[in-house]
Amino acid sequence: MSFLALDVGNTRLKWALYEKPTPGARVLHQGAVFLESIDRLSEDDWSTLPNPTKALGVVVAGEAIRRRVEEQMERWDVTPSWVVPSLHEAGLTNGYDHPTRLGADRWVAMIGARARMQKHSSNPDIAPKPMVVVMVGTAVTVDAIDCDGHFLGGLILPGHGIMLRALESGTAGLRVPTGEVSSFPTNTSDALTSGGTFAIAGAVERMVQHVKERTHQNPVCIMTGGAGWKMAPSMTTPIELVESLIFEGLLEIAQHRGLEHS
Repeated sequence: MSFLALDVGNTRLKWALYEKPTPGARVLHQGAVFLESIDRLSEDDWSTLPNPTKALGVVVAGEAIRRRVEEQMERWDVTPSWVVPSLHEAGLTNGYDHPTRLGADRWVAMIGARARMQKHSSNPDIAPKPMVVVMVGTAVTVDAIDCDGHFLGGLILPGHGIMLRALESGTAGLRVPTGEVSSFPTNTSDALTSGGTFAIAGAVERMVQHVKERTHQNPVCIMTGGAGWKMAPSMTTPIELVESLIFEGLLEIAQHRGLEHS
C-alpha cells in the first residue's frame, strides 16, 4: 500500500508519496509545484509516479484548486479525502467557536506538532507540555495548545510578502528590493524586511507569554511553512523548525482513521 499526502496552500502544492499511511513511513517520492502549474502534474511530476492506494490532503486554496488537483489524479482512479476540522481528531480537541471554520492547514499542523512532541518526549512519564505552533507562509498563523491537547485559539497575520505589498501600494517611494534583517536598519530595504520579521517574531513571543500565563508552563514552540527558515534566525523564543509538519499531521490522521486497513 502507498499513501499520497497533499498540502495545497495559497501559493504551492506540496506532495509526498509514502510507503504506507502511518507516522514515520518511508518517503518514496516528493515534490512541490506552484498552483499555476497544477494542470500539468499528470504529464510532468506525476507522470511516472506509482499508483497510490490512498490519498489524504489539506487544501486552503479554494474549491476550484481542489477540483483541479482531483482531475490530475483521475489517471490513478484514486479519489483523495480532504481534511475538514472537527471537534476532535487524533488526540486534539478543537476550541474554535465554529470548529469547521478553522483553517484545515492549522488543524493538521497542530495534530502533527502534538504527535511529534509526544513521540520525542525524553521521558514518557512526564505529562505533555503546552505548545505554540507557527506556520509562516503567505499568511502567518500562531496557534496555542494546552497540556491536555485542547486548541486554545490563535493569531492570523500577514506574511512578509503581503506586508511589503501593502506598504508598496499604500506608501509612495517604498518599491525597493528586499533587504536584510537588522537590529538597527539604516536603509529602507532593511527597514522593511526587519519590520516584517520582527512583527511576526513579536506575535509569536506574545502568544508564548499568553500560554505561560494560562498554563504556568513554558510551551514547546514549533515553526513550519515555506518561509519558516527566514524567520528562525530572528527568533529569541526557542523553536524547533519542522519542514514536514503538515505531512506528519496527515500521517497521524491517516493512522487514526485506519486508512492502512480500509
